[in-house]
Amino acid sequence: MTTDRLNSIRKAFSDRFSGEPSFVVRAPGRVNIIGEHTDYNEGFVLPCALSFDVLLAVRPRADDTVALLSTNFSGETSFPVDDVEKSGPKWAHYIKGVAVAMREAGYSLRGMDAVVEGDVPLGSGLSSSAALEVAACAAFKRVAGLDIPGPEMAQICKRAENDFVGVASGIMDQFISAVGEAGHALFLDCRDLSYEQIPFDVESAGLRLVIADTAKRRSLTEGVYNQRVAECAEAVKLLSQFIPGIHSLRDVSFDQFQLHQPHLPEIIRKRARHVISENARVLGAVDALRAGSFEGLGALLNASHESLRNDYACTGHHLDAMVEESRQIPGVLGSRMTGAGFGGCTVSLVKESSLDQFLTTVPEKYTERTGLVPTLYVVTPQGGAGLV
Repeated sequence: MTTDRLNSIRKAFSDRFSGEPSFVVRAPGRVNIIGEHTDYNEGFVLPCALSFDVLLAVRPRADDTVALLSTNFSGETSFPVDDVEKSGPKWAHYIKGVAVAMREAGYSLRGMDAVVEGDVPLGSGLSSSAALEVAACAAFKRVAGLDIPGPEMAQICKRAENDFVGVASGIMDQFISAVGEAGHALFLDCRDLSYEQIPFDVESAGLRLVIADTAKRRSLTEGVYNQRVAECAEAVKLLSQFIPGIHSLRDVSFDQFQLHQPHLPEIIRKRARHVISENARVLGAVDALRAGSFEGLGALLNASHESLRNDYACTGHHLDAMVEESRQIPGVLGSRMTGAGFGGCTVSLVKESSLDQFLTTVPEKYTERTGLVPTLYVVTPQGGAGLV
């Protein structure tokens, strides 16, 4: 976060509400290194937090009104914190949902004036929505003087997105935004929410982590994401006839899947195969990082993309083109789509000696194939939500 951004949001607050904000909180977006569409199946994920973030400049009020202004979107809105309706601008629904979820969790909230500003690329799959939710939770928490640990904040924000916004997301995005640690990836068990910070110092290994935004946008609320969630639930229902006691695809080993997969319709079989094999790839990636094998990690990134393309059908022309062009560069250890898919970003593990060639050649080749102009970012893992 730059000084210019901080000064800008403070000025926007002063212009709208007069006077200075009492504090500014931030919550980061994330890139998922590996473990796609496993979180809502109670599986394993390995994300890291980014320097892209959402800022809230905040001042408490004496009443129960929350007054909001966004510098990214036109318009502003306000609502009573104890009587929230799903109305007004869509960007405010994420903040309203957090207020509802916090009150349902038993927390008493106070009103506040707040200006919202974010630089997480929208619709890119870097989790701008979760960053907004976690930043809102951090703001409400501080205004009301509440003590809420990061993992609980993540659960509150997940409920906001599921129940109020209406997206059947898992817990990963909110969790990494709340508890991320600089220089580390987060190995998270999405069932019991146990987690471990895994050292992820790519630069010391002579590597760089590159995110490529394809400029192809998607919306998770258009139904395809929720359809995948339903398909996974159907796989569990069908497999439970042969494997008693399973509650999610997390409970199914690959050997069990191989034995019983003939009983599944083709589409359901493919969806289940991706989730079950992706869980194994996350565990393999953690082992690779612990052993210092970035080559092993890169191979798993490649395998993940193939599974997402062939079995989960959530890549598409633009993501596939970006991955294919990335892999043409010597020194790229692995490349895959990241996020929910259907547009958004890829993540690639690139040797430092090949970085300039990657940043020059890949965008050119991608534009030739798609007509879109991508944006590439060289990133390092950052810390989670907190005061600026």
